[in-house]
Amino acid sequence: MNFETLISDFGIYLEKQGHAAITIRLYSCSVRLFFSHYNSLSVEHLQSHRRWLLECYKPSTVNTRILGMNRFLDFMQNRGLLDNEKANFQSPISAPTDSLRITPTGHYRLRPIREQKHTYLDTVISQKDYDRLKRRLKKDENYFWYFIVRFLASTGARVSELRQIKMEDLQLGYLDLYSKGGKIRRLFFPRSLCREAIPYFASHGIDSGFLFLTRRRTCISARAIEMQLKNIAKRYQINPATMYPHSFRHRYAINFLKRFNDISLLADLLGHDSIETTRIYLMKSSQEQQTVIDRVVTW
Repeated sequence: MNFETLISDFGIYLEKQGHAAITIRLYSCSVRLFFSHYNSLSVEHLQSHRRWLLECYKPSTVNTRILGMNRFLDFMQNRGLLDNEKANFQSPISAPTDSLRITPTGHYRLRPIREQKHTYLDTVISQKDYDRLKRRLKKDENYFWYFIVRFLASTGARVSELRQIKMEDLQLGYLDLYSKGGKIRRLFFPRSLCREAIPYFASHGIDSGFLFLTRRRTCISARAIEMQLKNIAKRYQINPATMYPHSFRHRYAINFLKRFNDISLLADLLGHDSIETTRIYLMKSSQEQQTVIDRVVTW
């Protein structure tokens, strides 16, 4: 099996696990980066690669590269392609190190690095900018992108989930999504959104099937959505750092908790396995923290 075939099979493996297209690209790039320096998998090479990553990249990028390599190792093990003796992936001592951990099956995986967690969120679109964005898109009659933004912020959908929405789902008022591990998550569409969206898409010849199509009538890609949101940010003078698909999912969560403070329900709606994952939406931006300090600290 040649390298390109292996990378292609790795992508298919990730897709079956429910990973988004952008994640598959990132993980595949991580593997390509590793093999641009080494011609084989070994404990020594993995440790050396991790040290090189730490020297060349910021912590978040290092962890993305590490996660990509670990998923590749999972894939290789799953396919029976990991030659433990040749790659020296199982040592007689089986002792973890600062850079490697050992799985329950006795295989080595790279350890991610610990990042200092910020106690604020500054890369989420503000409510003010979100409202202004909707107004400007409507004024310019750019309804296609108006509805992309509306669906992301009104449903909490991931961009990969947004692409799956069909007219039939709007008419039902929800979409059942099958996530990792065979779990079902229901994506609800608010009535106000349905009342506005159904006539629009129907007027553009979409009585059934997927909503967000290109001019060639194919589903718009996640990459195209990401790039166009950046272009829209520049056009309307909105901070580009806050204009990406997941930013609107954050906005949905923050607004939900302000209106209905039930973090357990929010975790279910977002498809989180743990409430701890959802707690990030309780964080405030640095500006919000400053406002609280200015109001509270008077001594």
